[in-house]
Amino acid sequence: MSRAADEPHTPALPGTLPASLRAELIAFRRDLHMHPELGNQEYRTTAALKERLERAGLAPRVLTGGTGLVCDIGSDHDAPGGRLALRADIDALPIPDTKTVDYASTIPGRAHACGHDVHTTVVLGAALVLAELAREGRLTRPVRLLFQPAEEVLPGGAAEAVAAGVLDGVGQILAVHCDPRVDAGRIGLRTGPITSACDRLEVTLEGPGGHTARPHLTTDMVTAAARVAVDVPALIARRVDARVGLAITWGRLETGHACNVIPQRAALAGTVRCLDLSAWRQAPDLVHAAIDEVATLHGAKSQIDYVRGVPPVVNEEDSARLLHDAMAARRGAAAVEDTEQSLGGEDFSWYLEHVPGAMARLGVRPPGELSGLDLHRGDFDVDEHAITVGVELFTAAALLHPARTE
Repeated sequence: MSRAADEPHTPALPGTLPASLRAELIAFRRDLHMHPELGNQEYRTTAALKERLERAGLAPRVLTGGTGLVCDIGSDHDAPGGRLALRADIDALPIPDTKTVDYASTIPGRAHACGHDVHTTVVLGAALVLAELAREGRLTRPVRLLFQPAEEVLPGGAAEAVAAGVLDGVGQILAVHCDPRVDAGRIGLRTGPITSACDRLEVTLEGPGGHTARPHLTTDMVTAAARVAVDVPALIARRVDARVGLAITWGRLETGHACNVIPQRAALAGTVRCLDLSAWRQAPDLVHAAIDEVATLHGAKSQIDYVRGVPPVVNEEDSARLLHDAMAARRGAAAVEDTEQSLGGEDFSWYLEHVPGAMARLGVRPPGELSGLDLHRGDFDVDEHAITVGVELFTAAALLHPARTE
């Protein structure tokens, strides 16, 4: 899905996308889409990025895990405030691609169903444009490109990237995430929390089991599992301020094998999501207590595996303003719309624990459609005009990027 023409942009600001490069980037995105790779397995993607960046005269460095890259443009000598980092996530999802397009996934059970192929292509395009501006002496602020693996793998590849030193010398970081509810040619933006915390929860319940004719002599495991599934989220909702949005949603419940046998074991798995950072820090203790309380009431022993995921992405004010001003410079202030805080999780939040930054929602819905295809669906696709918009957003941000001295 692509467009033949772009909307007008401000001619006074360099860094727009040439038509020849636009076509190349669409082809690059479609190639990634055809060859999706899961977290920490993105070897082909990494190699393709490395080759193209080197061909542009840059010197990308593969991250220590063997996938993902960092690449610097411009010297940071005498540059106050550090580099401006542009981040993309490069991994795909373990779900089948169900689209009927020429660039559908060629790998069974894997798909770029979250738009990471677009994020990757946008940062690559920004790299190619900014490298040319640097050669011409028109890039006044040094930039770091970060192609991060394993965003979809809790607690996220960002945490490992930070530990590997990718933020050394970085003063500010920006990112985009595809949003199928926003028209291509626009971005959604807000200051403060824009995503939510997300943890993984796995619960095992155990009891003696027995015959369905004598449930009073057993632990009725099916009932116990059902009550945990229903009552624990309800208890949590009454034990925290409703405004923090702490919610448990189950994705799996398994128990039993025969209609006349009360099983000895049940398993539940789901996610814990939270809008508020302080409430997220309290969530594990609250969830453990609620599960133990309900399980004990029904005679079951509980084993809980609570896996910390990611905190909320909290957009810093100056960084959000930079994204706003960059988009306004390219397509006018009307191309920026307010967006709500999502219950989705994003490991970009780990970078913001160390440096200021912000994430914008990159519109990928074809204008005129009433609704876009949701993320994490096998038929997810984008209006590829979003690639041009994302590249020019990032290049404008790099050119407008103020020195940060705090």
